[in-house]
Amino acid sequence: MSKTFFLDFDGTITKNDVVATMVIKFCRPGWEELNNQWERGELSTEDCANKTFALFDATMEDIYRLLDTIELDNFFVDFVRVCKAGSYPIYILSDGYDILIQYILNRHGLSGLPVYANKLVTGSKGFSIACTYKNPHCQKCGTCKKNLLHHLKGQNTQTVYVGDGCSDTCVCHEADIVFAKGSLLRYCHKNNVKALAYTSFQDIINWLNKNS
Repeated sequence: MSKTFFLDFDGTITKNDVVATMVIKFCRPGWEELNNQWERGELSTEDCANKTFALFDATMEDIYRLLDTIELDNFFVDFVRVCKAGSYPIYILSDGYDILIQYILNRHGLSGLPVYANKLVTGSKGFSIACTYKNPHCQKCGTCKKNLLHHLKGQNTQTVYVGDGCSDTCVCHEADIVFAKGSLLRYCHKNNVKALAYTSFQDIINWLNKNS
């Protein structure tokens, strides 16, 4: 059966959450409460990010140096290779920032993967984000992964979602197969969403080899 993979980026494709790593390193005190408000649903991604950037002290060069230290899941490149061999489309759906994602992918020769994420805007007054893919009827997330999954999936395909965090909780209800870890796995257990626990993309490769 044809399969289409939809992947979170921060903490899923990467070993650590890129945005969280950047915020911890470059932000002045106060970002923790903003993040807590976002996790409780009291702030949208857009509001949280822009308020957080008001506490941010870094240049784009500083950010790039940090990005050079970010590691991918050990088996992600192999996973991409397996999907290409099987003609399984891959889409990255992220509530993170496009420039950061593309920079990291480019470092690993993966620039051809389609990415749907918030736009990081740089200007004389610092950084902000623009949310090209938000849901106007909800606006909680900057990138509505639920809408994107329905828009991008093809006919007669099994949709597979892989994620680990808060921005994956809506879309996990929409996919045919869900691979989850971290807070997403806890959410799935609590809300009776059928999910397969995973630790790395090797687990997903193994599942794909058995279910091709």
